[in-house]
Order: sequence, then structure tokens, then C-alpha cells
Amino acid sequence: MSVQISASDVNKLRQQTGAGMMDCKKALVEANGDFEAAVDYLRKKGAKVAASRQDRDSNEGVIIAKSSADGKTGIVVEVNCETDFVAKNADFVAFADKIADVALANTPASLDALKALTVDGKVISEALIEQTGVIGEKIDVSKFEIVTGEKVVAYIHGNYRLGVLVGLSADAAGAEEAGKDVAMQIAAMNPVSIDKDGVDSKTIERELEIAKEQIRAEGKPEEMVEKIAAGKLNKFYKENTLLNQEFVKDSSKNIAQFLDSVSKGLTVTAFKRVQLGE
Repeated sequence: MSVQISASDVNKLRQQTGAGMMDCKKALVEANGDFEAAVDYLRKKGAKVAASRQDRDSNEGVIIAKSSADGKTGIVVEVNCETDFVAKNADFVAFADKIADVALANTPASLDALKALTVDGKVISEALIEQTGVIGEKIDVSKFEIVTGEKVVAYIHGNYRLGVLVGLSADAAGAEEAGKDVAMQIAAMNPVSIDKDGVDSKTIERELEIAKEQIRAEGKPEEMVEKIAAGKLNKFYKENTLLNQEFVKDSSKNIAQFLDSVSKGLTVTAFKRVQLGE
């Protein structure tokens, strides 16, 4: 004799698991109305779907960037799916947002530590598998970054496709607005570091080698190569290090000068830029 499955039971299971109505009904039928067994059925289904999708690329998704109420901490997470269609789904964005809230509240030390935390009463790593079963696409968290400072501003660019965190040296008047402007600069110009001291030696060597090859190819005498290469390296710093970059909103200033004009001595202490799929 088959067990009668009520609409309220189906709805209750749907509320708890986020699975579709038909999947919930099937789970309750398979479990003979046993609620716990139905939850297990859906979780196993999610695990099966997840296992079958492990080799799939999940290059779509959303970037969520947030800063804490006191403005001292900021986090950015990348939550991935396989298609743009799912990435634009309000439920998927809400799920990613909840993971970002957990990250901000707990400030875990690593991506693995984040996945070991709980969201809506479930361990995030398990919730990701469950969502994979519900949605039918590989769902994962691929990036997690954190910035702390006197004032941390978070910025999301281009419909959740790029997130930026900017740490400033002081929570001065105008710092919030200035931080947003600097975050937009980082989003657009993709600097390699805060200033030239932050550029790693390999990058410097590579830029110098490229410059020297170009100069020699132009037929310049060897004794001039080092001097011209140094000039080209300075140009690289100006174009690729944040504080030395020309401010996009006012080309008469670089970012260092812009921040100093907002509040004397204000500068950037840290930044993170996370772009979808990169």
C-alpha cells in the first residue's frame, strides 16, 4: 500500500532542502513518507550529481564582496556554477550571499576552513553538494580573500563578475567615498601591487629584459641600454602600481595624490581584486 504524501509535507521538505517540488515528492515517495530518509535520499542524489559533474568546468558564477559593520574587515568570495543562466538566478545569488556572510562573520584562515563552517545549519562543503543536486550543475566556492585595516571598503563591479577590497590607513572623513573610487580604479586598471616596493623581483627582471630587447632591436648603442631600460621600468611602475597610477577620474593626480587630497597622509594598506573565472 502506497503512503499518501501531503502537499504540506512536500513543501516542508522543499523549505528545508531547497530541492524542487517534484524531487521532494519523489524523495518522500521513495522513503515511504519518512522525512529523515527523504532528506538522505535528496543528499545522496546531490552527491551522485556532484560526482558526475566533478570534471565539468564551473567558470560562471558570482563574486560577492562585503565589509563588516565597523569597517575594519572585508571579504570577497567566488561561488561558481556552470552556466550564466544559473549565475543570474536569484536563489543562487542569495546562496552565495549567505556564504559571504558566514565568511565575514567568522573570518576563516583559508578556503578549506571556510568550507568547514556552516550555512543554514549545514556544513558549507555539504551544502555545495546539496545545491549541485538541486540545480544540476557543479557548484563550488573557488576563491576566498580577506583584508583587514583601519577602513576597508568593498566593491562589486559588473553584475557580480568582479569584486574588490581596499584597505585604507585611516577611517577619515571622506574615506568611504575615496575607497569606492580607488576600488573602481583597481577594477578598471588591475594594478600588480600597491607601489613599486610590492612588485616581485621576477616581474622586475622580466620587464627589464623585455625593455632591453626592445631597445637593442631599435639599434640604440649598448651604453644607453641600461639607462633607457630604467626609464621604461619607471613607466611600468607608473602604469601598473596603484598609488602611482593616474587617477581615472582626474588625470591631473595619481592615486597617492588623490588620497592625500581627501585626508592628509591617507593611503592604501592592502587590496584584493577577484575576477570571475581568473
